[in-house]
Amino acid sequence: MKAMRWARRVYYFGLGRFCPACRSSVRRFSTFGQPARPDAMCPVCGSLERHRLVWLFLQRRSDRLDGRPRRMLHVAPERCLESRFRKIPGLDYVSADLDDPAALIRLDITDIPYPDNYFDIIHCSHVLEHVDDDRRAMRELHRVLANDGWAILQVPIGAAETYEDPTVTDPNDRERVFGQSDHVRIYGLDYYDRLSAAGFAVERVEGSEFVSEDEGRRNAVNLGEVIPVCRRTDC
Repeated sequence: MKAMRWARRVYYFGLGRFCPACRSSVRRFSTFGQPARPDAMCPVCGSLERHRLVWLFLQRRSDRLDGRPRRMLHVAPERCLESRFRKIPGLDYVSADLDDPAALIRLDITDIPYPDNYFDIIHCSHVLEHVDDDRRAMRELHRVLANDGWAILQVPIGAAETYEDPTVTDPNDRERVFGQSDHVRIYGLDYYDRLSAAGFAVERVEGSEFVSEDEGRRNAVNLGEVIPVCRRTDC
């Protein structure tokens, strides 16, 4: 894997774009997604816009990855971030997924097999839109979060108000209604109200708060994207 990444870094080398997740300078990022997003994916590590933005946030707005002993839960681990987390000294890192055999444990986030107040850090990005009972999942994430911990719980926001219909079960219908065959809803701005109802205090941090315009262009990140940083309110 390291050899392949090094070969891609050499092959795609250039000064047009920079990936903070793998620290690669490349000519350009690749097109990704439906509809296609140009300049979206790092050809070296596969990071997308949201992954690069989160990594910059963790570097600049957090002291949680400073080498002191902490526990982290990474749900549906993105390879581009997982490889970085695994190398952080003092971090007791657990990757978890319902289906991915590469994750350390198999996990249903509506029934997390860990005690209360266990994890200092939780990262769960673009997962809840796949979960039928997302409110139960939010309560479980809140339960296992340490009193002084925080969770980054990102979802795609695509409407003013959340739309869901449990009668839509066919993958083709889900793709037509929700934009992807394995999505069960389109989240709106009331997503943050759901997090609050689960017990979280939510800080909405925009990319423009810690990334300059010039750097945003070179890293190809969306400066208007919000990172929801969630903390417990019952401690």
